Amino acid sequence: MSMSLSSDVPIAVQAFVDTTNAGDSDAFVAVFTEDALLSDWGKEFAGREGVAAWNESDNIGRRSHFDLLGVKPGLGDQQFVVTVMVSGEGFNGTSDLEFTLRGDRVSRLVITP
Repeated sequence: MSMSLSSDVPIAVQAFVDTTNAGDSDAFVAVFTEDALLSDWGKEFAGREGVAAWNESDNIGRRSHFDLLGVKPGLGDQQFVVTVMVSGEGFNGTSDLEFTLRGDRVSRLVITP
């Protein structure tokens, strides 16, 4: 991966990746807005409490590591489709993550198979 990618990566998306890879659960949850919605293959997690639960069951709790492969604009103004390679003790493989941002936080994350 070329390092030029990082200049195109929104702050919140980079923080999502960096906090996961560092195993920093408190900082990971703080990347999200208070009213965030995270949808993982149709299972929904609401607010920072929901994000924290997902993080424990499916992300840092599974020692996930993300390699950022690409970022492209989504349908809306603050929407991005982020392609990551996931490794760890849970899901392993390439996944597209659909982020909606509000400022420097994630307000919505949709993970689809």
